[in-house]
Amino acid sequence: MSELFDSKIEDLADLIESSMKKYGKAPAFECFGQTLSFDELERLSRALASWFQHKSGLVVGDRIIIQLPNINQFPIAVFAALRAGLVVVNTNPLYTPREMQHQFSNSGAKGIVILQELLGKLSEVIEESDIETVVVTHSLDLISKKHVTPEWGVSLMDAISVGETYQLKPRFHKNLDDTCVIQYTGGTTGVSKGACLTHRSILSNVGQFLERIDAKLVEQNEIFVCPLPLYHIYAFVVNMIMLFSKGNLNLLIPNPRDLDALVKSIGEHKITGFSGINTLFVGLCQHPGFKELDFTSLKMTFSGGSALSMHAAQTWETLTGCTVSEGYGLTEASPVVCMNEPGNEQLASVGRPLMETKVEIWDSEDNEVAIGEQGQIVIKGPQIMKGYWLLPEETEKAMTKDGYYRSGDVGEIRPNGCIKIVDRLTDMIIVSGFNVYPNEVEEVLVSHPSVHEAAVVGEPDGKSGERVCAYVTVLDRDIKINTLLDYCREMLTAYKIPKRIVFMESLPKTTVGKILRRELRQT
Repeated sequence: MSELFDSKIEDLADLIESSMKKYGKAPAFECFGQTLSFDELERLSRALASWFQHKSGLVVGDRIIIQLPNINQFPIAVFAALRAGLVVVNTNPLYTPREMQHQFSNSGAKGIVILQELLGKLSEVIEESDIETVVVTHSLDLISKKHVTPEWGVSLMDAISVGETYQLKPRFHKNLDDTCVIQYTGGTTGVSKGACLTHRSILSNVGQFLERIDAKLVEQNEIFVCPLPLYHIYAFVVNMIMLFSKGNLNLLIPNPRDLDALVKSIGEHKITGFSGINTLFVGLCQHPGFKELDFTSLKMTFSGGSALSMHAAQTWETLTGCTVSEGYGLTEASPVVCMNEPGNEQLASVGRPLMETKVEIWDSEDNEVAIGEQGQIVIKGPQIMKGYWLLPEETEKAMTKDGYYRSGDVGEIRPNGCIKIVDRLTDMIIVSGFNVYPNEVEEVLVSHPSVHEAAVVGEPDGKSGERVCAYVTVLDRDIKINTLLDYCREMLTAYKIPKRIVFMESLPKTTVGKILRRELRQT
């Protein structure tokens, strides 16, 4: 373990604090034209952490929701929470109240840092949660001299001002195996589960990733574009923790769908790195302004979250002169398992396992198969989660007694040791890197009074990788497809909404009545 990170580091907050002290006035994060130095980040996160300790009513070990887009307040809030000994629960700011409710209630969170525009949604669900401390921020709080007072809750800027009058208490109890982040994911049943990531698992993954890119990474010299959401475990660890820990600058992109703004942000710097997914690579390469940018300094491009197509990789390299290093990971692995070495990529693979990571391919009887044969990918390493929050039975299903995590993915190990992802054991749909679980969408559809049954599957999509398709039987033959789509928009985040709804007389089923999704995929 000592090879993965400095033995003096006793928890994740130690790494954050030592990095802020070491790199001082160097730029750490930039958003909306505002740059935060490591010194400024230290001051702001220390003040907020002091407020958490002295004035919020929260105590060490309490869970706190962070529901923000990619703005500079995100690392301030996360670093403050960790420095105060709180457990971070990342939540998508695009979630509907129904989706928020599950995470808020299940996690038992007692506090939240939330974007001001989301207070309306929060008001619909807070009564059914344990949340008592609400910290509110506006996107431009750190830039504008005039701060808008929220309708309720405490302003982030006020909390920081008050916190500056207090001393930050030391964290006396430090244990690498304590949970520091609860990251919600999904399972084969579509039930949202909180993966308990520990200080050890995240710190280990930081060290593992750094070892893989060591030949390319230059300390305090990289300028990385971060268009992927920090509330997603990929950017959370790779950008906000790993790249930060080496004194590098992250350009935070609040809305990656706004390609014009994204291209403008990139054009203001000589970027050296880019973290993205297949969909974004394709979109940018088609953008006329992107084609005019200077890529002479670009030396690393990371891809994860969804499969990288050969077309996207080749187009990106032709345009930018930089190869794409695809990796493979899961929330439960904090998140990276395998990674191609930048500049030495093995195409059509996700590279070799990271150091101290063991990947095997098992058959249905949990026997290891021969090299080149396909089966379920199982993983063992220090980055694997502690378990699922409050779900011991689900943890037992996912983890073997000797520490292997069952990924639910089908793959093979090539003779050169690289891993190829073949398919998924589950019915999960991946839309632009985001997981969509059929059961959740089906549950929403059948809750409509006109819908009798529903089955949801993924269809190939050239832009997003996959799209959601729903097959339904209805009780009211006069119901319109647009009516169901409008209903879904009220209940689901945009990427989960079906792109196609098909009315059917009946759904294919087994003899015991289970809907056969695989037959629907062939229609």
